[in-house]
Amino acid sequence: MATRSNNNAPGTPPDYDPDVPSREEILAALRKADKPLSPDELADVMGVTRDATLIGFDRRLNAMERDGQLLPNRKGVLLLATKLDFIAGRVQGHRDGFGFLIRDDGGQDVFLSPKEMQKVLHGDRVLLKLSGGDYRGKPDGMIVEVIERRTNKLVGRFLNERGVFIVVPEDQRIKHDILVPPGEQGDAEHGQVVSVEIVTQPTRHSQPLGRVVEVLGEIDDPGMEIEIAVRKFDVPHEFSQAALDQAARLPDAVRRADLKGRIDLRDVPLITIDGEDARDFDDAVYCEPVELGTGTRKRPGWRLIVAIADVSHYVTPGDALDHDAVERSTSVYFPRRVIPMLPEKLSNGLCSINPEVDRLVLVCDMVIPATGSKAGTVQAYQFYNAVMYSHARTTYNEVWGALQQPGGPAARKHNHVLPQIHNLYSLYQLLAAARKTRGAIDFDTVETKIVCNELGKIERIVAHTRNDAHKVIEECMLAANTCAADFTERSKHPGLYRIHEGPTIEKLQSLRTFLKTIGLTLGGGEKPTAADYSAFLDSIRGRPDHALLQTMCLRSMQQAMYSPDNVGHFGLAYPAYAHFTSPIRRYPDLLTHRAIKALLVGRRYVPEPVGDTTITSKNMKEHEHGIWERLGLQCSSNERRADDASRDVEAWLKCWFVRERVGETFTGTVTGVATFGVFITLDELYVEGLVHVSELGTDYFQFNDSLHELRGERTGIRYRLTDKVQVQVARVDLEARRIEFKLVQGVSYDGLRKQAQRESEPEHRVRKAAGAKPDRGQLGYGGEARSAKTGKRAAASKRSARKNR
Repeated sequence: MATRSNNNAPGTPPDYDPDVPSREEILAALRKADKPLSPDELADVMGVTRDATLIGFDRRLNAMERDGQLLPNRKGVLLLATKLDFIAGRVQGHRDGFGFLIRDDGGQDVFLSPKEMQKVLHGDRVLLKLSGGDYRGKPDGMIVEVIERRTNKLVGRFLNERGVFIVVPEDQRIKHDILVPPGEQGDAEHGQVVSVEIVTQPTRHSQPLGRVVEVLGEIDDPGMEIEIAVRKFDVPHEFSQAALDQAARLPDAVRRADLKGRIDLRDVPLITIDGEDARDFDDAVYCEPVELGTGTRKRPGWRLIVAIADVSHYVTPGDALDHDAVERSTSVYFPRRVIPMLPEKLSNGLCSINPEVDRLVLVCDMVIPATGSKAGTVQAYQFYNAVMYSHARTTYNEVWGALQQPGGPAARKHNHVLPQIHNLYSLYQLLAAARKTRGAIDFDTVETKIVCNELGKIERIVAHTRNDAHKVIEECMLAANTCAADFTERSKHPGLYRIHEGPTIEKLQSLRTFLKTIGLTLGGGEKPTAADYSAFLDSIRGRPDHALLQTMCLRSMQQAMYSPDNVGHFGLAYPAYAHFTSPIRRYPDLLTHRAIKALLVGRRYVPEPVGDTTITSKNMKEHEHGIWERLGLQCSSNERRADDASRDVEAWLKCWFVRERVGETFTGTVTGVATFGVFITLDELYVEGLVHVSELGTDYFQFNDSLHELRGERTGIRYRLTDKVQVQVARVDLEARRIEFKLVQGVSYDGLRKQAQRESEPEHRVRKAAGAKPDRGQLGYGGEARSAKTGKRAAASKRSARKNR
């Protein structure tokens, strides 16, 4: 059962008057006024007339002056404080009640105390001023104005506590309970999951008020974790009626009129290679050997055709489908369910390259030399509109099986396209060799797959092994994506690049410091390249600490994002890279298609602006760049939103999965180290949990950020990434999506032998004389004596147990 938060606003003062205007209302009234107002004039404007209300009104004005929101001048009129003195940003809540301000200017985060967090909800935009205090190296701040309320609806558990209706938010970053007035609870019953609309935002002295607008069901209903996640992270999960109507008007198949101006590739044996459970197929491939050059200068090569579903033919700029697509920016994948970017008629039907049906495609046709200095790199390419006919729907396992066993069942099933499969594999080996020469980084990571039962709960978690068939498609898609980026860049047409910058100075310094402690170095000096990383990873591949070193290299990287400013892709070692191959599920790919198709007919594609704010620019070029930049930010943000929602659902399912195993012991690997403990991933179940620092023993553990380890001051025991440990599942908190472990002491042969000897010896009881009665000053809590040394250790243990951000 959900529990109430312990961080709610304190009780209101006895003389608190709810009719006193809020700070936001006072600031809004002063902005609307044509001239500065005195307190009496402001009271008249706002309709404050009662004597009791005027007392509270004066108190609020004094508090706003104290907090720096208002500046009275010599004449006694109220002036708004200049915003230049304040810091703007977004509030990020923490499950322990405090929060941080993520600054708009990219500066250091500002700490917000639980008292300040009473005024706002996670996600709100605010102005604050620094209070001069400090919290663990971060400046302390005080909120002076809420610019924008971002949380107007949330999902949580509906509780009836002695006739008082409240909703406890599922998002642990929101510590307010939402009060639901009588009559606003709808059909909700105690314990059910509901969606509540915030009708009154929180203030310093009052909790938020809400109205139940949707009852989702019981907490253990199948699929409830997904219903919670899409609302918790504000993922659009219902298409607008206009988009559904537009999709319904689309034809069920390719029409003859759609073929105008397209190259007919229906006789080319293009095939799709996807997973067994895939439903949308947005790419098809074909490969054949060709001869390059003429006469005596002929040399072998390959022709690679990558055909991508022509989504832009059906989804045009500014229409209802486009509006919903840009709002989502990406499809969201959950176990057993997908929330698509486009309605099912498009994503699984008209735009999906299903077998043995005609489909409209945008083709990247490439020529790749097989020998010479440019072997494995695209020498020439062209884009064109086409119509195709998929000759086979194959899976990764089938293709890999056909390659391993030419006479096996998979090869016999796809015998009519087997030559093309072998051609694709030969080309892949060439592309893989070029990738290694280029210096692209390859991390050996273990991917997992969640297998669910009919009720949507985890049945098991298995390691997902990528075979060479996966890599065949990956290399083909990489080749097409680089051609798309090169085409727009050469044409000087703006677009969205998938950029991945090199490591920051701070992260690089941290990595080098760590490597120095074990006698290793990373080449490249102050600006290492992907080839330097790749060479280093190759050099440590046989070491027992290879996993640790690879993890440290991975954590030094920055996150990839979308931007119109091309800085290359560091990890893939490409000077220009864009997303082109998945327009069914990624909006940036659809934008790239539109840019390419515009260039093919000699035009320029300018997207429609997104967002409510206007773009200020000196000329048309800057205005156009601003539109692309805003699109890149929105697509990157929505991509992270989708990842967060997917991780939240997986965490929920894993908690359900492990809840039945409380008390069981497993072997695990340290996959994260923080000041408050170590994160352990179970080797058998692939589930991560926390061993809190208080469970590590009586020692005081120091956290070393550069070494990513916790080390005991007295014992020297240390816990670092990739260490193997034995843990016991201690507790599962479903609402917090948290699994807690306890360390199990290792058992050795000598330990068992000594224990057996102790048990076989007769028990001798020795009565000892009572010690001297301790002084009153030595008595601890409850009257128990404790030494000064023990007290210091306990205090140190408490300090180390505090959670950091």
